[in-house]
Amino acid sequence: MMGLRIAGLDEVGRGPIAGPVVAAAVILDRARPVIGLKDSKALSEANRRRLDERIKHSATAWAIGRAEVDEIDTLNILQASLLAMTRAMDALKVPPELALVDGNRLPKISCVGRWIVKGDQVVGAIQAASIIAKVARDAEMVALDGQFPGYGFAAHKGYPTLKHRAALSALGLTAASSPNLCALPIDACVDRALRAPQRASMRQDIRGKTRTIQWKLNG
Repeated sequence: MMGLRIAGLDEVGRGPIAGPVVAAAVILDRARPVIGLKDSKALSEANRRRLDERIKHSATAWAIGRAEVDEIDTLNILQASLLAMTRAMDALKVPPELALVDGNRLPKISCVGRWIVKGDQVVGAIQAASIIAKVARDAEMVALDGQFPGYGFAAHKGYPTLKHRAALSALGLTAASSPNLCALPIDACVDRALRAPQRASMRQDIRGKTRTIQWKLNG
């Protein structure tokens, strides 16, 4: 793969029940390496923002794509995520010769593509894409917090936390909420909110607390 223009591709927003799914595509410049790249989830907010600026300044090309809430509800979250990735790839100013995609599915793209499970842990270009996508989506959710006070979007970024679910029960859906995802059973929403390493130790405790809060709101 040496010498090829390689685009890393990743998305953010498959777990939330509000807000868009945002994807990014990044072609890193081998002559201008970005030091400190990691999966966006392993970085602090301050470090993500710092690296976001460095990536955009140093990369050969980068672009963002998105799928809106209505597309998520129409297509399902997986297909909406793939659509956001396709849009990010299509928006690149420089065409890549190879795309490396985090996960186990390939979006529709015009070049050769390879998916890599946990690619955001091992491929620099995918890590860069995950950072750019995360920073862009987080900024949007902070802005939505001002439009919809009381929901806590700035804090939970649309993920189905206990506070988010409680706000939905008390205040109802917003224009940023996905009706289909918000209608998922409690257990399914909790599973979406938890990453795999956390599930074994946290699932039962959080489910119990969620049921208690909903009982109090509905009682």
